[in-house]
Amino acid sequence: MGRWICPMFDATFYKDQLFPRISKLPTLQPRLIVMGHMFIRLKPGWLEQKSERTMLFNRCQHLKQITQRCFFRAQGKPHQRGHLMLSRTFALAELRKSWRSIYSLVGDKNIILMGPPGAGKTTVGRIIGQKLGCCVIDVDDDILEKTWNMSVSEKLQDVGNEQFLEEEGKAVLNFSASGSVISLTGSNPMHEASMWHLKKNGIVVYLDVPLIDIIERLQSMKLNRIVGQNFGTPMKDLLTSRRQYYKKWFDMRVFCERGASPEEVADKVLKAVQRYQAVDSETFISTRYNWPKDYKQKNSTKCFSEAVTEGLASDGGLFVPEKEFPKLSSAEWKGLLGATYVERAQILLEKCIHPADVPAARLGEMIEAAYGKNFACSKVAPVRHLSGNQFILELFHGPTGSFKDLSLQLMPHLFAHCIPPNCNYMVLVATSGDTGSAVLNGFSHLSNGDKKKIAVTTFFPENGVSDFQKAQIVGSQRENGWAVGVKSDFDFCQRAVKNMFKDCDFTGFLVVEYGTILSSANSINWGRLLPQVIYHASAYLDLVSQGFISFGSPVDVCIPTGNFGNVLAAVYAKMMGIPIRKFICASNQNHVLTDFIKTGHYDLREKKIAQTFSPAIDILKSSNLERHLHMMANKDGQLMTKLFNQLDTQNHFQIEKLLVEKLQQDFVADWCSEEDCLAAIHSTYNALGYILDPHTAVAKVVADRMQDKTCPVIVSSTAHYSKFAPAIMQALKIKELNQTSSSQLYLLSSYNALPPPHGALLETTKQKQHEKMEYQVCTADLNVLKGQVEKLIQSQFL
Repeated sequence: MGRWICPMFDATFYKDQLFPRISKLPTLQPRLIVMGHMFIRLKPGWLEQKSERTMLFNRCQHLKQITQRCFFRAQGKPHQRGHLMLSRTFALAELRKSWRSIYSLVGDKNIILMGPPGAGKTTVGRIIGQKLGCCVIDVDDDILEKTWNMSVSEKLQDVGNEQFLEEEGKAVLNFSASGSVISLTGSNPMHEASMWHLKKNGIVVYLDVPLIDIIERLQSMKLNRIVGQNFGTPMKDLLTSRRQYYKKWFDMRVFCERGASPEEVADKVLKAVQRYQAVDSETFISTRYNWPKDYKQKNSTKCFSEAVTEGLASDGGLFVPEKEFPKLSSAEWKGLLGATYVERAQILLEKCIHPADVPAARLGEMIEAAYGKNFACSKVAPVRHLSGNQFILELFHGPTGSFKDLSLQLMPHLFAHCIPPNCNYMVLVATSGDTGSAVLNGFSHLSNGDKKKIAVTTFFPENGVSDFQKAQIVGSQRENGWAVGVKSDFDFCQRAVKNMFKDCDFTGFLVVEYGTILSSANSINWGRLLPQVIYHASAYLDLVSQGFISFGSPVDVCIPTGNFGNVLAAVYAKMMGIPIRKFICASNQNHVLTDFIKTGHYDLREKKIAQTFSPAIDILKSSNLERHLHMMANKDGQLMTKLFNQLDTQNHFQIEKLLVEKLQQDFVADWCSEEDCLAAIHSTYNALGYILDPHTAVAKVVADRMQDKTCPVIVSSTAHYSKFAPAIMQALKIKELNQTSSSQLYLLSSYNALPPPHGALLETTKQKQHEKMEYQVCTADLNVLKGQVEKLIQSQFL
């Protein structure tokens, strides 16, 4: 598991609300509920009985093991509720201290260098030993050859591959060291028992050297055969297969760009070990956090696990990294040019997620599960040349045909890993169309054990999504996921979800009554937003790999956006080192965001959502805009609180001129009418044989207007056109408009256009067309939605 943490809510208990429900609990069977504090419910009358309190403390010895400081708080009179509360601050401090005692590099720990033959482990190890003034042990020279009284190559020729691995493992098992730098052989990671033995007292650092460098080094060393290589097996194939063992064991990866010197690699190793030790160095704050005068007094930071499980900060803000995004050097980016999407994802996410929260090996498993087989295209998010210097980033090859799959196939695994044990979670989601089915699909792939602890409720505007989107959302319901239609628009759904999170009485009630904590999977959740950075970076690398641009040349990106999450992920990609010049925001008729970028005035007064052909961006309140403004305003939480409280109460706010100018340095924006959207679909198909979905068409119209032709523009295609068949048929002037969704999809598939038909969507439509899809529909009332949430929690967790 990662760090064991709990969301922070301050629940208030009222006699008239809770007492009738919980007074029936057995006197000596308190339920322990983990949240910001740990609550144990008591029977009336216990508050005055010291002997009873002592008995209760004795029944909770496992709490005392975490912290020595507990305090008792009573609310009201004897017949109201009392709560034994374990201070979250002390519990978390003890847990972090425990983590350090097990994993931190201290005087008796070893730095263990792992990698293929020719990775430079021995050379780098000696440099590190000199810098630290510690012993350096080379497994080949100092353990194996001394144990066998012969060279490693002689031993390999003498006994063969399988016996060699076994005898090598036994030799390592009989060895122990502390406070040393240990250089492994290339084959040590293939022996499981010996690696567990080494990891008990060391940090394993993987020297990830480009394959071409390894082969060149082995050739210069005149090494023609390595352990595990049978006659006729190419060296490249064997080294590639070896990677699975290295991925299994490393704690930290050092990405060694091509041509890096041993001294540079040694410095990287030391920085990696230093990062590994700094458990609390990569924290998150709320966008509405007010910095104390004394920086040392700050106590509102969260680790990655907390940011993911809580979703929305308790003050209503969004979590953002306290420090800057990690930045890759040009050489490191170039090293990723030939990498797969999965490989790029792991390296980038390792830099953004501390191993104390998600160990590298576990993160790799999650990434493989998310992107290994769930996408119709092997490249996951391919870039296609459209025309001139315009390119399409195809983000719709996932199981639900939307860009949301790129994050929501991974985020549920991160979420399940980060939540505390013995807690139930209800994930609440507001969707403008695509998010709903993507969330339900993603969380349905969790293990059976995780699905018993995690459920999903997705709220969507009953009449504000396409018929296909509605059918897809409702059809994606599983044993741990439900769809709820709301007779309103997306903004109401999003506002209702946020209000539920901020309602301490409601969240506290759910915890005490049902042992269930609320969380989110919208892009307000950091675990949902972070994976989107990968495809923006990967798109640029693909353009370089395909020879359209040279590395370092700038590009523009044009993104259809309503909630600002997709474009914000591109901003983060730039912060990591991708040379994006301009961010082009494309809106439809709901162009509040475009107006804001042009004027600095966010104005919702007298604005109502218009239903368009591109419903996923039919949004007036852009949640993720708060994250970007917070960054531009030098993390001024007080300003964010003022602006967004004003937006809630007065429906508008204005930022100062300096911030407007700063925003416009990187951003341009425009919007597209319905007529222009359909015309773009029609003209693109006629000219290029490529069918744009309505959201992509909005982006193309805006890109045509706003790009200055001096550098390439990558247009994000956020959904497959099959999801919007009626609009596509109208644009292409196809008269058969009164067909079923299934017939429309198959008709469009017969056009032999690009992109090809989406097989998963066709199959889903075929399966669901004869089924009666049942789902709940609610009025636009917050209390009604709360009741629905409680009802679903009862159904799932009781």
